[in-house]
Amino acid sequence: MAPSLVVLSTAVSYILLAAAISISSSPPVPEDGIRVISAEKRIDLTSPVVKVFLTLKVENDATAPEASQVLLAFTPTEVEHLAIVKATRAEGKRKKKIYVPLSIKASDIAALPNGARLYSVLLSSPLKPSEVTTLEVFYALTHSLEPFPAEITQSDPQLVYYRDSAVLLSPYHVMEQATYIKMPSNSVESFTRVDPTSRAGNEVKYGTYSNQIPNSYLPILVHYENNHPFAVVEELVRNVEISHWGSVQITEQYKLKHGGARHKGVFSRLEYQSRPSISGVSSFKNLLVRLPPRVHSVYYRDEIGNISSSHLRSDSHKSELEIEPRYPLFGGWHCTFTIGYGLPLQDFLFESDDGRRYLNLTFGCPLLDTVVNDLTIKVVLPEGSKNPQALVPFLLEQYFETSYSYLDVVGRTTVVLKKKNVVGEHNVPFQVYYEFNPIFMLAEPLMLISAVFLFFVACIAYLHMDLSIGKS
Repeated sequence: MAPSLVVLSTAVSYILLAAAISISSSPPVPEDGIRVISAEKRIDLTSPVVKVFLTLKVENDATAPEASQVLLAFTPTEVEHLAIVKATRAEGKRKKKIYVPLSIKASDIAALPNGARLYSVLLSSPLKPSEVTTLEVFYALTHSLEPFPAEITQSDPQLVYYRDSAVLLSPYHVMEQATYIKMPSNSVESFTRVDPTSRAGNEVKYGTYSNQIPNSYLPILVHYENNHPFAVVEELVRNVEISHWGSVQITEQYKLKHGGARHKGVFSRLEYQSRPSISGVSSFKNLLVRLPPRVHSVYYRDEIGNISSSHLRSDSHKSELEIEPRYPLFGGWHCTFTIGYGLPLQDFLFESDDGRRYLNLTFGCPLLDTVVNDLTIKVVLPEGSKNPQALVPFLLEQYFETSYSYLDVVGRTTVVLKKKNVVGEHNVPFQVYYEFNPIFMLAEPLMLISAVFLFFVACIAYLHMDLSIGKS
């Protein structure tokens, strides 16, 4: 490590520790006797999305009543960038151990003195006095890596900052804990030291720390190299159109940008192609799209027209589309494009026991390793559909509108689903239920038959009309 970086790291450490003393001394939130016996926090910084795996071993006090929830604390910055949070509870012993999914919701308890927000993990069964249980928590943070320097040339590596706490922010007393931070490579410029701190290769360990009071917070800063392309979909609109005549047509409109350090200087394609291991290491020139199996009629185009630089691999289990934009994307660069494809109706549309039809598709973004700032899914139901209902396993904005297509009379009911801050963990199945009378399938054919019939009637009437002017 360079001497200047050591001095900088030491100075930053003193400042952050001074701030930590004032934060840690905040009065604890009144709780119901729960304490954390041990906590292990593992932070994965190998991609643009920060993934945190938290293992908590909690105990309810012998004199406390049964506890139905365990509280998690997040800083205001984490809440702003929190994409998803999930929790499971370990039940059983050894080989018979199973992990039961738990529900999580924002807590009604007031924010902590340092502004942190609380989330409640609802236990499947109450935690009895003196009982111990283990919780596995996972959450993902987007836009939490800050490029520094903010601008780089074509041949520079991409360095980023990550800020967090060496100890677990919790409303409970934490008896013992450790934090592990994993980076994509050994190229670490600097990191805050809060003894005991150790480093082994691309991993930094903070702790083990003992007897941390509630609301403890020790700020740390890690500066490291991350050349993973920061693919950010600023807006994605997916239009899903159902036709009971045999297909589901999907159109996806993307507004994509590179969210990493901005590119400065002149772009040299010659250097980019001749030195691929050095030039533009943080850029990306191709993307992988994970599509449903048995897709057909696939196309990939932009405002100019069709883009031929794509490769489709499809079988009965999965389909992968590898696409290349018209130019490689560096930090701050944008591109827009459209992907469309068809799906066989029998694989995705089913009938429930109560007679309703339902569409079963995957939520989220088909592009791998991307963050979607604003996702909109529009499911256009067949004309005549009634009582639509969407079942999605997380909170989002949902409303209905009416769409019109060819030969429509009253329009088609459209279910609109909107969600912000979408990551790969949101790629889970969702269903849209609706009622449909098969008689409506005859509406458009009857309209075409009637139109043709009236046309021939008009022709016959015209041929039998005498429009000549006779002599009086």
